[in-house]
Amino acid sequence: MYTIEKKDKKVILKIHVTKDEWENFVEKSYEQNKSKYKVQGFRNGKAPRKVIEQNYGDTIFFDDAFENAISKEYYLFLNDHKDVIPAGQPHVEMNSFTVDKGLEATLTIEVLPEFKLPDFKDLKSKKANVKISDKQINDELEKERENHARYVEEEKEVESGDFVTIDFEGYVDNNKFDGGDAKDYRLEIGSHTFIEGFEDQIIGMKNGEEKDISVSFPENYPAENLKGKPAIFKIKLNKIEKKVLPLIDDKFVSDTTEYETLEEYKQAIKENLKKIEDEKAERDFEVILLDEIADKSNIEVPKSMVDHEVQHMIEDFEHRLSHQGMNLKNYLEYIGKTEDDFKADRRDDAEKNIKTRLVVQKIITENNLSVSNEDLDKLIVDYASKYNMSLDDFKKALRDEDYAYFENSAIMTKVLDFIKSKVDK
Repeated sequence: MYTIEKKDKKVILKIHVTKDEWENFVEKSYEQNKSKYKVQGFRNGKAPRKVIEQNYGDTIFFDDAFENAISKEYYLFLNDHKDVIPAGQPHVEMNSFTVDKGLEATLTIEVLPEFKLPDFKDLKSKKANVKISDKQINDELEKERENHARYVEEEKEVESGDFVTIDFEGYVDNNKFDGGDAKDYRLEIGSHTFIEGFEDQIIGMKNGEEKDISVSFPENYPAENLKGKPAIFKIKLNKIEKKVLPLIDDKFVSDTTEYETLEEYKQAIKENLKKIEDEKAERDFEVILLDEIADKSNIEVPKSMVDHEVQHMIEDFEHRLSHQGMNLKNYLEYIGKTEDDFKADRRDDAEKNIKTRLVVQKIITENNLSVSNEDLDKLIVDYASKYNMSLDDFKKALRDEDYAYFENSAIMTKVLDFIKSKVDK
C-alpha cells in the first residue's frame, strides 16, 4: 500500500507493508536463497527457515525481502501512474520496521521535466555555405608530395628535418630503465617525438658517431619512476637520410593518378573536398538545430540525471583509457586535475546530452515516428556494400547490439529529416 505527494518536481511515495505482507516477502526470500546456506545435519536447500535464521542471524533474509517489497510497490505505483516518468532510480529511506507493524519506507522520485517543443519554423540555424579555397587544394597536393617522398642516404652532418636511424640506451641514476632502449630507431629531427632537447643534441652528428645525450623527463611524465628525473641516453648514429619531395606537374599526375593533367587533378580534388565539406556542413547543421531546439525548449534537467550522465561519461572515458594502457588516476595526475575537477568540467556536456535525448524522444513520440524493416534493410544494405557482402550474409554476422545501433541510426535520420522539413528555408 502506498500514498503519494508531489513536491518540487518530485514524487514522494510513502510505502506501508503490513505484517502479513512482510512475512510473505521474507518467506519468498527464504525459498529463493535457502540453497546458499549450509546447515549441519541438513541436505543443501533443505534446512528450515528458522534453523537458517538461528545459524546465520534472524535478519539474514531482511535485505532481500526489503528490496523485493520496495520494488513491488514501486512498480505497482508506476503501473498505476503512467504519467509519472522517473528521471532515475528513486532514493529509498526506511522510516520504521517492527515485526508486529510491518515496514514503512519513503521513496523520493525525481521525474522527467515537462517541456514544450518550439515551432520549428522559428528556428534560426542555417547550414554553412561551403567554398573550397586554393589553399585547401594546395594542402592536398602537398600531402601527395609527402606520400611520394624519397629518402636519400647522405654522408653529412645531421640537420633539422633530416631522418636519422639510431641505436640508443637510456639511463636514470646510472641504471637502464624499461622501454628506454631501441635498435635502428628511425627519427625525424625536429618532430619533437622524444623528450625536449633530445633531437636538438643529434644535430651536427655524423654517421657512425656515438654520443651521450643529457635530458630531463618532464614533471608530468606518465611513468612515476621517471617524473622530473635527469637521464642520459647513449646513442649511436647509423644513418642519415634527406627527404626529397617530387615536383607536382602534369607528368607526376599522369604517373601517379588516373588523371592526365595537373588542372584535371586539381578539379577532382576540389570536387572531392566539396563533397566531404558538404557532408560535414550537413552534420554540423543537424547538431546546431538540435542544440537550438533544446535551448528554446527551456528544459530544467534534474540534478540526479546530470550526476548519472557524468558518471556514465567518466566510465566510458576510463574504458577508452584502458585501451591505451592508462587509468583515470594516472591521467588526472598527468593533466594536473582532481576527479572532482574532471566531473565538474563535464557537467555542461552531460546536461546538453540529456536535453538532446529528451528533445529527440519528444519529437519521436509527438509525431509517431518509427523505423520499419524496410528502413533498417536500406541502412544495412549500405553497410553490407562497404564490406562487399550480401545482405543475408551481413545480417547473419550482426549481433543484437548491432541491430540496436542500426535502429537508433535510422530513427535519428527520421528525426533530423523531420526537423529539416519543417525549418523555414
